[in-house]
Amino acid sequence: MLVYCGVSALAKYPLPPGLKEALFLSRPNRFTAVVEVDGQRDLAHVPSSGRMAGLLVPGTRVYLSRREARGGKTAWRLVLAEQGGLLVSVDAGLPNRLIKTALEARVLEPFSAYTAVRPECRFAAERFDFCLEGPPGRCLVEVKSVTLVREGLALFPDAPTARGARHLAGLARAASRGYRAAVLFVVQREDARAFAPHAVEDPAFARALKAAAFAGVEVRAYRCRITLKEVALSGEIPVILGKKNPP
Repeated sequence: MLVYCGVSALAKYPLPPGLKEALFLSRPNRFTAVVEVDGQRDLAHVPSSGRMAGLLVPGTRVYLSRREARGGKTAWRLVLAEQGGLLVSVDAGLPNRLIKTALEARVLEPFSAYTAVRPECRFAAERFDFCLEGPPGRCLVEVKSVTLVREGLALFPDAPTARGARHLAGLARAASRGYRAAVLFVVQREDARAFAPHAVEDPAFARALKAAAFAGVEVRAYRCRITLKEVALSGEIPVILGKKNPP
């Protein structure tokens, strides 16, 4: 099943100036990376809990920003990773900031009629990333960060996420009560031609996404263009549901 495909206007989010090139060596825990900077080993904060196993491999070229040391642990923050000459943003929080910028500028055409953007809103027991309000009424929006792409197909998640499936169920309940609801998958790289749920990695999430779509939740995906200076929301890509993912 194909759900929503179109072209969005461009929105941009600046990256910290003066990114430092380094080599990724290892990831002792979810939020810490061992990197080599100017020939010396150091630690960098990883702003994502995603697995990124195929992206963050020893020897990968990465780009860091300076980070004020917290608790004496690290002065670096991992911002970008390079894969096959392509830059990939690894900051799981950046898609929310990018989408917020786009929504407030009213450049995302499917949501351009909304005049107010309220982050972190609640519906029943769930909290969603945004609540939009305006002449069309109210719309609940959840944003997901995607970094995994295989043969042009962006896949989410890269590790099982019960929380993600719960968000989808909450959006489906909202849609069943007459609210407009949407989930936006932001692919933080430019080589994605389409998006699909990663049914091999997390079949429960794939089922939840398909159920949410049938309940009336809008499923949209956007890819980004990445440079050393900015991340740009470059356009909307097709969403494919019910297709078997590559191994």
